[in-house]
Amino acid sequence: MMQYFEWNLPNDGNFWNQLKEDAEHLSDIGVTSVWIPPAYKADEQQDEGYATYDLFDLGEFDQKGTVRTKYGTKQELIDAITELHKYQISVYLDAVMNHKAGGEYTEKFQAVEVDPNNREKKISDPYEIEAYTGYNFPGRDNKYSDFKWHWFHFDGTDYNAANQKKAIYRILGEGKNWSQGVDDENGNYDYLMFNDLDLNHPEVVKELCKWGIWVSNELSLDGMRLDAIKHMDDIFIKQFLDAVRSDRGANFYAVGEYWKNDFDSLEEYLKYTDYSLNLFDVPLHYKMFEAAQKGRDFDLTNLPDDTLVTRFPENAVTFVDNHDSQHGSSLESQVKSWFKPLAYGLILLMEKGYPCIFYGDYYRMGDQESPHRIIIDILLEARKKYAYGKQNNYFDHPNTVGFTREGDDIREDSGLAFLMSNGEDGDKVMYVGDAHKGETWHEITGSISEEVTIGEDGNALFKVHGGKVAVWVKKETNS
Repeated sequence: MMQYFEWNLPNDGNFWNQLKEDAEHLSDIGVTSVWIPPAYKADEQQDEGYATYDLFDLGEFDQKGTVRTKYGTKQELIDAITELHKYQISVYLDAVMNHKAGGEYTEKFQAVEVDPNNREKKISDPYEIEAYTGYNFPGRDNKYSDFKWHWFHFDGTDYNAANQKKAIYRILGEGKNWSQGVDDENGNYDYLMFNDLDLNHPEVVKELCKWGIWVSNELSLDGMRLDAIKHMDDIFIKQFLDAVRSDRGANFYAVGEYWKNDFDSLEEYLKYTDYSLNLFDVPLHYKMFEAAQKGRDFDLTNLPDDTLVTRFPENAVTFVDNHDSQHGSSLESQVKSWFKPLAYGLILLMEKGYPCIFYGDYYRMGDQESPHRIIIDILLEARKKYAYGKQNNYFDHPNTVGFTREGDDIREDSGLAFLMSNGEDGDKVMYVGDAHKGETWHEITGSISEEVTIGEDGNALFKVHGGKVAVWVKKETNS
């Protein structure tokens, strides 16, 4: 999978066209799916799409001062998806259903201020506030949906227009409270930003399920990335996926963003949702972040422990960085540049997990070209040609670890040895399989020039330079 966007894309409306033009190249390098950014109208054109205004406006209507979104028009998006499908590349839309921004008009209702660090704790008496919770989408004029949003469709907001005060307000009303099926950080982490959707309200659930089915058909989607699910009622996530899959088929893909560096929380979520979706392997990301920060002081033997890819490989989407972890983002935890080749080697060549490449690591962040594209291309080629068969792990040294893939009978030259070092130069005797005995192997990242011969027992001594990655494969006889 490639996450095909980052925070600092230009607001030129050309992004969907760029994606269309890039489809063939993505196929060539072995990308089989793309996760695209929120494709609907936000509260302003330059927004990345997470300040969601109208889910039904995919760059088609004159709303919020623009027809197109930051990324382009609806037709350009459809054309891009058509081109991706031509190359058998699946498309996953980023679905932002936790909140809405940019309401057209204010409404008055009762609310109570809560402690930002404990949203279960009231810090005011109930009183009337005025907030922009009214949405009628005049530019769309009821096309696709005639649903209108009002204050009672939300359970929280962050701005009182009556006195210009910013706070976290819990909206009061019959049966209203924070959702309970959310993360327990800050007492209850239902509220994240803007106007928080009340996912216990039957009208809200019905409208979002309707939208999910509509947008999946309108864009011929193959799946979705579900934003901010630790802030959303887990019962709703099950309802939503059931609704969309009842229409689109049981294989409609879903990966959830549950951003928490706590394996137990992710395990509990997977169990509750009957393993019906994938999750991003946030614990593995933070291990790589820490490893990059600490250098040789990080014990690499612990790298696979308590990660989704180790414990729940069928549900794990492995990644190095994304838009939330990159520099300047709210969850900044960007993996240092020296460690990225090691990290991408790990996720792209291991047997388990569904690896996700970040646009910023492959192409650019802002106007800064990525220095990692060459090595990622080498690793992608290695994944296509060599990364098959049984994996043998060698996470047995604090500074030099690796694994081998034994290859399979279908691909004659398949099989590889992977090593990474966060300290000095290292080496390791590793088993690549009896079928490879007598073969000459070489290192393909350009780090090591010497070759090795696989012994009669299927073992060989493989080397790696300090702070580097090494990928060893069979040397082609005509090379």
